[in-house]
Amino acid sequence: MAAPDLVNLSGLMDDAKCFAFVRQHRWPEGVQCPGCGSPAVVRDGCDDTQPARQRYRCKACASRFDDLTDTVLAGHHQPLRVWVLCLHFMGLNLSNQQIAKELGLCGSDVQAMTEQLRSGLAVKTPAVQLQGEVEIDEVYVVAGHKGQPAAVAKRGGLDAVASWQARRAAARWRRTSRRSLA
Repeated sequence: MAAPDLVNLSGLMDDAKCFAFVRQHRWPEGVQCPGCGSPAVVRDGCDDTQPARQRYRCKACASRFDDLTDTVLAGHHQPLRVWVLCLHFMGLNLSNQQIAKELGLCGSDVQAMTEQLRSGLAVKTPAVQLQGEVEIDEVYVVAGHKGQPAAVAKRGGLDAVASWQARRAAARWRRTSRRSLA
């Protein structure tokens, strides 16, 4: 069964809504300086090429920044709406190929975008703290050793590595000696 064609959403979104979305999620309690964290920030005009991209100036440390400063979205040639749509499609669990087709981009650009978005999301996730009883799948147990801890301990030392290397050297010697005899 063929997958239904997706609706091209990029024409329905505008940059002003995307920048408002970023501001809302980045600073839910109001704009703060990314350098010093101070809430004493004033608006300082808009970007020349993207009028919806607000500039700010910090009164505490006098640094200047905008809506995308110090985010994974900063410094790229794709418009913000393309990044937001890419993130939306990732949430829908679409493949990079499907996202590329929907956004009209090449696959390598979408691959780079999704990698960057994933790395930015991974930085924001808190470290996992395991508590209580923790179970793991038996996939992590070496095949043939399940239920035989003595065999694992016996074969798991440095001798196992040395014997493997010796077997490899012997096999190499047999291969090369057969060629020289022929």
